[in-house]
Amino acid sequence: MPDVRLSSSQGKWILLTTVLGSSMAMLDSTVVNVALPRIGEDLDADLAALQWTVNAYMLTLAGLILLGGSLGDRYGRRKIFVVGVVWFAAASLLCGLAPNAPVLIAARALQGVGGALLTPGSLALIQASFHPDDRGRAVGLWSGFGGIGAAVGPFLGGWLVDGPGWRWVFLLNVPVALLCAPIAVRHVPESGDGRAEHGRFDVLGAVLGALALAFVTYALIEARSGSLAVVATAVAGIAAAVVFVVVEKRRPDPMMPLDIFASKQFTAVNLVTLCVYAAFGGFFFLAALQLQVVSGYSALGAGTALLPTTVLMLLFSARSGALADRIGPRIPLTAGPLLCAAGMLLMLRVGEDASYLTDVLPALLVLGLGMVTLVAPLTATVLASVDVARAGLASGVNNAAARAAGLIAVAALPLVAGMGEEAYRSPGAFDDAFGRAMTVCAGLLVLGAGVAFATVRQLPPDCVRPECLHHGSVMAPPLEGRPARKRLA
Repeated sequence: MPDVRLSSSQGKWILLTTVLGSSMAMLDSTVVNVALPRIGEDLDADLAALQWTVNAYMLTLAGLILLGGSLGDRYGRRKIFVVGVVWFAAASLLCGLAPNAPVLIAARALQGVGGALLTPGSLALIQASFHPDDRGRAVGLWSGFGGIGAAVGPFLGGWLVDGPGWRWVFLLNVPVALLCAPIAVRHVPESGDGRAEHGRFDVLGAVLGALALAFVTYALIEARSGSLAVVATAVAGIAAAVVFVVVEKRRPDPMMPLDIFASKQFTAVNLVTLCVYAAFGGFFFLAALQLQVVSGYSALGAGTALLPTTVLMLLFSARSGALADRIGPRIPLTAGPLLCAAGMLLMLRVGEDASYLTDVLPALLVLGLGMVTLVAPLTATVLASVDVARAGLASGVNNAAARAAGLIAVAALPLVAGMGEEAYRSPGAFDDAFGRAMTVCAGLLVLGAGVAFATVRQLPPDCVRPECLHHGSVMAPPLEGRPARKRLA
């Protein structure tokens, strides 16, 4: 049984290590959006290249994150975590030195591989190391510090872009990794699941899942050309997805056991996740561009402007989770997306010469309140919807669903909204397309609210452990959490 106490020096080192590691991946998911206009200008990149700058990272992360967790179970969570940290830093260095857009995109894909190795291990190390009496508090502290990192991300990214330059958005990861990896090797105990040694890795499933996402993403981003290659890639993506389902159904040890979806509650909550995180992914990709391209904000101004949503999440997520524990998840999972939809519709007022106090801030406050209402209950309900032994798998699947939804949204929204390849260089054209995109995002959120109201059942109060409600990350549910006490199918 794990016996490290949080008050001990080793416990503090473990917490510091996991916070540093997860913060690297979390910061990169928030700061890069702020840097996109400057990256496009410096590398002479079109909108498709900017989409790939975001999506190459999310693609490999979403496609390999479940495999990364399995590798930690098999070969040691600390070992795979350290490999992920070093890999992530090396890829970040390559991003910072990239001479052109293709090299940057390839380096971002490599970054995602590192993220898939280190992200599952971060929370798994806490669960495997700390005494059960301290585990909940350790998870809460990890989540809280993660929330601070998410809040600082856009501000830090804007400061770096306007100061030393956008390349430092990536280069900053190198000294963080040089601090994190040695601490992990020296102070974090190794852990693993001995049962995992007798199974086989579902490499085929991981490859098929990643290929399906890659082909569909390529087809959506390049669809403007209407070429035969785009059509062939779209067909290949659909075929890869079908084969993935068949393989996962027939394998004795699948990466994603399909019988987990026998829980109607789990299936329903993941449908809600797809809707809301598609909207969130599209919003945070386009909002930073809108503020800079149309409203004339600097990178630092745009990053600072987006802070209210994360600050609200950091301050009130735990209270929202406690409220959902008392009243059940249906109301929060219905009201939260509707509030977010209202916030995105308010963003239609953000155009040229927009006032921050009367135009931008009200929209972000309403959006932030919706996210506060939604995110913690969503995560807790996922964990409470499956058997105790499968809570880690359930949260991993939900995390992958959230990231895949954001990936597809970043690829599809510019196409749906009618953005041309040079749209981000034309304030008028981008403003028109941004309004259409926000309407689509609001529609996705309304759809998510409808799915939640129609399908999500109330959970008894003892289904949810409190520590599952303290996750501070804005852009994705936690990868693993302590198991729920009950399962509600």
